[in-house]
Amino acid sequence: MATASVPPEVEPPPPSLKSGVWNFFGFRVKYHPDGKRVVDKTTTVCRMCHAMVNYIGGNTTNMNAHLRRHHPSAKTSEGSQKQQQTHMLQTLSESFRQPLAHDSKRAKEIDRAIATFIAVDMRPFSVVENTGFREMLRVLEPRYSIPSRTHFTDIAVPALYKETKAKLETAVSAAPAVALTSDGWTSRATQSYLTVTAHYIDPEWQMKNCVLQTRLVESHATDDLAKGLSEAVEDWKLVRPNVTISVTTDNAKNIVNAVTAAGLGPQIGCFAHTINIAAQKGMAVQKVSHLLAKMRRIVSFFHRSTTGCNVFMKKQQLLQLSGKKLIQDVPTRWNSSHDMMERYLEQQAAVYAAMADNTVKKSMKNIQNLTQEEHALAENLVTVMKTLKTVTVMMCEASSPTASMILPLKMNILNSMAQSGDDSPAVRDVKKKHQGGPGEEIR
Repeated sequence: MATASVPPEVEPPPPSLKSGVWNFFGFRVKYHPDGKRVVDKTTTVCRMCHAMVNYIGGNTTNMNAHLRRHHPSAKTSEGSQKQQQTHMLQTLSESFRQPLAHDSKRAKEIDRAIATFIAVDMRPFSVVENTGFREMLRVLEPRYSIPSRTHFTDIAVPALYKETKAKLETAVSAAPAVALTSDGWTSRATQSYLTVTAHYIDPEWQMKNCVLQTRLVESHATDDLAKGLSEAVEDWKLVRPNVTISVTTDNAKNIVNAVTAAGLGPQIGCFAHTINIAAQKGMAVQKVSHLLAKMRRIVSFFHRSTTGCNVFMKKQQLLQLSGKKLIQDVPTRWNSSHDMMERYLEQQAAVYAAMADNTVKKSMKNIQNLTQEEHALAENLVTVMKTLKTVTVMMCEASSPTASMILPLKMNILNSMAQSGDDSPAVRDVKKKHQGGPGEEIR
């Protein structure tokens, strides 16, 4: 190390050199006899005392030693700078851990998102108390402290409802005409409800559907339903001068009469419900109901018996049939009876083999297998009901079913119900019921 009597010219270090010692050192500059300027990257110059220090291979040890020995205050200054930077980093990190104020913009946004999650996905309010849900929020936003359950029941969700209702009222009021669909139903707690849905075309000629309300009514009597419909029309300001409000409902007399009693109309019967009534009539034919009851007992046995279920699955494997379970129908849903028969026929070989197994016979003393005639009837019924099932699925799956769909679907059903010379008496009776009768005409 040497100290120059005349301060040498110093080249600042490049930005890539990040060590704090470069605040006090630079590279020595030399000049050749021809005047060419050269930066010596093997020698550094102390800016404080102009001492020259060897610099080899990026090692800053010599420069640090020089500062400690000759300029301890510079070293102290560098250390305090690092301490200050460390303190700033700690302060910044701690700032992210500061809890959000409940009235801050960020906290309100999260409150609203949770309220939307509860409303749109129909989650119980108790979800905000669940350990997993709270842990997820803690990871996503450590600063957020989730409010109590009552905050969402009394404040957040009602505020979201008011906001959504205001937007919907504006949209519905812009429509020149509105049609309604309505349905009464009973909850598991045996409480009566009425749901009202609005349908309209927006200024961009897009079909819009929105559930206006689902409200508790005293009963499904005509007067109570009429009151519920009138309140919905009044609350949502749906009345237009010289414009009627059509209401689509099922074919039950109470709701049909309620539409008239509420001063609304015309009342339009639900096509899918009309099909359901006709199908239920077909299922009530004596031989058909007897067949379904017999098949239902067999299916029910394989559902409740673990031994029977295990034998049935083994027979499926031996016969190389799909491992699908038998379907148990629900008497109030005719299409589930169709599905039960269709699956039973698909798995009939495995069913017969399982019922013939000695380990199963003992438990099926009062359960008889289908006769050949009943088996043929089941095949014919599945064929007859196939069109009804297809039409029902089309109506239920369509996002915006319209009246233009009804006539071609109706004609398709009537054509499929045409009598054939090969039809058995039971099938002819079913087709007659499907074609229609007093009170439930597909015609």
